[in-house]
Amino acid sequence: MRLKRCVGKQNQAGFTLIELMIVVAIVGILAAIAVPAYQDYVARSRVTEGLTLAATAKTAVAENATTGMALDQGYASNTSATRNVLAGGITISQATGEIQIAYASNVAPDGENTLVLKPTVNGEQLAMNTRPTGPIRWDCYASGVAARANSVAPASTPTLDAKYAPSECR
Repeated sequence: MRLKRCVGKQNQAGFTLIELMIVVAIVGILAAIAVPAYQDYVARSRVTEGLTLAATAKTAVAENATTGMALDQGYASNTSATRNVLAGGITISQATGEIQIAYASNVAPDGENTLVLKPTVNGEQLAMNTRPTGPIRWDCYASGVAARANSVAPASTPTLDAKYAPSECR
């Protein structure tokens, strides 16, 4: 019995250099798109922590408004810092009840890190010593966001970039 030899045929041993370069290029392109999107996602999740912490401030404003008191009454603004919100970072305006949330530098750079929650009643600004005649509506404002319909623009200027804010703040 004779064995046939395959002369000149070569079995493929692995990937060619061009195939490997194409795969590396595709992975690089996907990483270039995914990394910034992931960083924005992380920053938005950190902003959510501040909104959660501001819930107690919203309750204080609503209770004070219904009793006709100063709108910042009974809220301790000297709260301790968290990883994402500065110490004393949640403040209430005594006259208007606006809540400012100041975030740490891991969320946004200093000077570009405040979000504003504006209370209104029937399209008018909430006022100290005046009881509301309807439900309190809370509007969230980020940098560059115009006042909503049937609402009043915030007295303080928000500086947090809208891309980091939740959708209701844009």
